Amino acid sequence: MQELERGDSALRSFVSVQGALTMFAIHRFGSEEQKMRWLPALARGEAIGCFALTEPDFGSNPAGMRSAARREGGDWLISGTKRWITNGSIADVAVVWARADEGIAGFLVERGTDGLTATEMSGKWSLRASVTSELHLSEVRLPESSRLPLAQGLRAPLACLNQARYGIAWGAIGAATACYETALAYATTRVQFDRPIAGFQLVQEKLVDMLTGITTSQLLALQLGRLKDRDAVRPQQVSMAKRHNVAHALWTARTARDVLGANGVVDEYPVFRHMANLESVSTYEGTHDIHTLIVGEDVTGLAAFGSGAS
Repeated sequence: MQELERGDSALRSFVSVQGALTMFAIHRFGSEEQKMRWLPALARGEAIGCFALTEPDFGSNPAGMRSAARREGGDWLISGTKRWITNGSIADVAVVWARADEGIAGFLVERGTDGLTATEMSGKWSLRASVTSELHLSEVRLPESSRLPLAQGLRAPLACLNQARYGIAWGAIGAATACYETALAYATTRVQFDRPIAGFQLVQEKLVDMLTGITTSQLLALQLGRLKDRDAVRPQQVSMAKRHNVAHALWTARTARDVLGANGVVDEYPVFRHMANLESVSTYEGTHDIHTLIVGEDVTGLAAFGSGAS
């Protein structure tokens, strides 16, 4: 994830959605038949998946979702709208979350299913290399075999998001590294006042702070990986890493833009592209503020979310 996002956040997003969201949801909550049908094809890239949780009016508070699933005989009928769905209009299968009488439930909806419409969103200044879509479901009829049998309640999609956030914590380091290396190379060759600007104290301070933050982020992500290997990681620890690493990456991109001066806004250099992408990375999979409140509740024991949000 680090190396993919060193290239572009959109590429890492594609892989995160394919693996940490779509494949993880099927692996953790799917039936054996669903696993055999989809996981090999998704792993080989022969099928593309998407994860449809966010709605036009509900992002940070997925518990408020309006998409609904109701039983009719032995089938399910699903209606609702999902927005900001990566891979949505190119996906062969969508993991769709909807409110049922039993609580939040997950369903596998295949491309071409009657009542499913996927529209690619345009006009983005960020993640421009990513396919971002809106899904509209109008009385989509699905058999019981399309429901994820082990997904019960909101904890199921949140468990998937926790996997993706771990990948983001690594990915953001790659974007930050690309910006730091660009700024360092530029500063050692750009001459002002008869000397490279890397020789000035203010520029050196920026470079040192970038590198220190990248190293700190790598150690934080590495420790998370060690905890995951022991099955001992907690969601709040993942929130801390996502919050810190993305925030530092965004600061690094902005600071690198400052080091490059006017050259920081042209496409000859990757800095402004990374900076624009990281604005989206800071928002999705839990905003900076939401992760602040998650960690804050963990350290104080007091929930600062709105009523019922926690």
